[in-house]
Amino acid sequence: MNLDVSKLRQQFEGPHHLITTSDDQTLFLRKWEPQGETLRKQAVLILHGITAHSGPYSMIGNPLSKSGFTVYGLDLRGHGLSDGVRGDYPSKDRFVKDICETLAFTKQLHDVVVLLGHSLGVLSSIHALNNCLANIDGSILLSGARTIRPEAYPKMSVLQKLKIGLWSLISPSKPVIKYGRDGMVGLDDPLFNFRYTLRFMRMMNHKDMEIPKELHIPFFVGIGDSDELFTVDSCRELFEEIPSDSKEFHVFPSGSHTEFPKNSWVPLVTWLEKTFN
Repeated sequence: MNLDVSKLRQQFEGPHHLITTSDDQTLFLRKWEPQGETLRKQAVLILHGITAHSGPYSMIGNPLSKSGFTVYGLDLRGHGLSDGVRGDYPSKDRFVKDICETLAFTKQLHDVVVLLGHSLGVLSSIHALNNCLANIDGSILLSGARTIRPEAYPKMSVLQKLKIGLWSLISPSKPVIKYGRDGMVGLDDPLFNFRYTLRFMRMMNHKDMEIPKELHIPFFVGIGDSDELFTVDSCRELFEEIPSDSKEFHVFPSGSHTEFPKNSWVPLVTWLEKTFN
């Protein structure tokens, strides 16, 4: 499906910002604004998971904004309402720059910025911790770990792998990998991506996450007890790697990888209020 992203951005009526990157592309930054006297100086910046965009993160944005936090959701390049080839990134360096430039933009508006990464956003957040930590005052890592459940994805045949490799040599920016697994959401949302380039998928390897050796910011790490991609134990292993004296681990009862019961975010709101008041 060919999307006129520029036109869709113009038609979008909700609160948002448009960020012009250093290579002159437009990134879409959704905004959930707090109401009334509960307004706080702190902001939360959400980095979405694979296939997704910022829109579905109203599940987090709404309860956090009702508690007085300004919440932003970045659409990665090639996702949602941001510019770029759908399902592609030209390089890891550009991927990191987009996130760091978004953090710098957000930090200009708020004294405190807490970075929230979900799934692929966990990897995105760790890249940010390694490259633009000065603009991060706290980190929330949800539904992520180094090791994926072996049964989570169907195995590709040798022929499928050869076709992907050949097409990627001919046209590196062509999305040739169909992303699919049980429990996927967003199938009826035209802004979701379900095809990716090989170079994008190679960049997004959770096993390659390098957590900085020194971190002095607070962390909240959480996972649903019914997550289809990662086990609670594998998420806890990632939590144990984080070299911070201020960190909290939480298991969300009845939470899957992308769907959580209505009141799941109460512990997260409590942690934010306790940590940043």
